[in-house]
Amino acid sequence: MTLLVPSVMQLSAPRDAISVAADVAGIVVAIAVLVVVAIAGVLFLRINRILGEIRLGVRQNLGPVSDRARSISDNVEFITQVLRSDVEALNTSVRAVTDRLTLASEHMEERIEEFNALMKVVQGEAEDAFLDTAATVRGVRESARSIAGSPRSARRRSESAEDSVSVSLEGDRDGGGSYPEPALAANEERNAQPDEED
Repeated sequence: MTLLVPSVMQLSAPRDAISVAADVAGIVVAIAVLVVVAIAGVLFLRINRILGEIRLGVRQNLGPVSDRARSISDNVEFITQVLRSDVEALNTSVRAVTDRLTLASEHMEERIEEFNALMKVVQGEAEDAFLDTAATVRGVRESARSIAGSPRSARRRSESAEDSVSVSLEGDRDGGGSYPEPALAANEERNAQPDEED
């Protein structure tokens, strides 16, 4: 123990002013650092409290806005889904209508071709019937004229009879036949009858 006492005494030996000033300066710096840390802590707590109040205010103020934004985005999403389904339904309907129109067009083309073929047959039959009717009417007219003995036909017959008589007379002059007086007299009588009717 005796050895310990002199060493403690050595430590407590008087010191000069510079070392004391250095020790005081170290203590002042340490206190200053502690004060700065305390002030920084207080400031951090105040800033944290202010940020908490701002966060709370933002939540309170922006809460309804964010809720509205969420509801708007939900509505927009719903509208988009409805529009998408409507567009798909419309697209399906347009395809169905296009397919039906194509099918109807094909049927119409077939019907038109069939109708054209029918019209050709009807036109051919009508032309044949018209020609047959016209020939029949002409035959009836000619028959009626010949039966009625119209002046024109009588004149034609008399002219043809005169021609035949003149041919036979020429033949008689050449000495090739006999003169048909009874036929000539009958032709003259026929010619005389239509002239009297006129």
